[in-house]
Amino acid sequence: MTPADLSRTVLHAVRRAVDEDALRAPVPARVRVERTRPGGSGDYACAVALQLAGPAALPALEVARILRERVAAEPGVGRVEITGPGFLSFTLDAPAESDRAVLAAVREQGLAYGHGYALRDEIHQFHHAREVRAAVTAQAVFRLLVAQGARGRITCEQAPDPDWVRLGVTVNAYGTPPTPLTEIRPVPAGATAGELLERLGPDAARWGLLRAAGHDRAALGPELLVQGEANPLFRVRYAHARARALTRGATALGFTAEAAPYGESPAPYDRAARPLLDLIADHPGVLLAGARHRAPDRVARQLEAVAHAFFDFHDSCPPLPAGDEKPSAAHRARLAIAEAAGTVLAGGLSLLGIRAPEHL
Repeated sequence: MTPADLSRTVLHAVRRAVDEDALRAPVPARVRVERTRPGGSGDYACAVALQLAGPAALPALEVARILRERVAAEPGVGRVEITGPGFLSFTLDAPAESDRAVLAAVREQGLAYGHGYALRDEIHQFHHAREVRAAVTAQAVFRLLVAQGARGRITCEQAPDPDWVRLGVTVNAYGTPPTPLTEIRPVPAGATAGELLERLGPDAARWGLLRAAGHDRAALGPELLVQGEANPLFRVRYAHARARALTRGATALGFTAEAAPYGESPAPYDRAARPLLDLIADHPGVLLAGARHRAPDRVARQLEAVAHAFFDFHDSCPPLPAGDEKPSAAHRARLAIAEAAGTVLAGGLSLLGIRAPEHL
């Protein structure tokens, strides 16, 4: 069960409780589940009972009890606990099967893994100054929102800079809007698009403009071009290229990726695989949070974390056999994890408007 599956399961439980007249409250459009924080209980937690307590005119603990008995009966949910003032904490059944579901979703959805329709009823209009960081940020936010089903348009205070096109920026209209729009105003870059393109090129320029939170100054120095692990952009793109190289190497050796059988660990070294699998599973939630909070920097940091975990996993659990070693089920399972990581990295970079080369 993926986090998105669990969110739908909880929402279904709310609907059932309302239909059965156990709860008298409006059914929310969506239910948010999060990874349990350090010191918490279970794999995921949800505050929906606290959200519904007021409309239902019931204590949050009572709402939580009503929902717990309905969620606990669902396949894939091992245990549901009530913690604190009314949080629901979920322990998923058979973690290996949950991992299989995540890997299958990545394989099936490809670069669209993590996209969805959570914001399908929203329409946004963004307005920004004639400044390169504002323009690139607005475009990235727009991409994230569209990936979650939203619609919208972008306007600029003045005629766009022609160099913006090379940074993947489009503007629907310019001039003073007739009605107030949502403004995108990060700390200015202090350089024009042409200057950044000349010094850094489009990919490094976009990464530098988007990596920092909007209220922080963007780092746009020559370190963005360093071909080494000290440069986060290089590390992310190299992890993607390495994942693709593993697939080519496996093909040359005559085997392909295959998730571990049901009930078995996805790799013999589950401790090394766990951080990477968790980050892959969390990716849809990060994309949704980046869209809701107008924060493409969250996506950039997620990609950095995935790349770091990928190299740790790769070094501990080599997906390709060495020397006279024959390809085994363990190699096929490790390759499935590595390929999923590569797909997540390519999809995230695409949403930021950055290329993910197959060779680096």
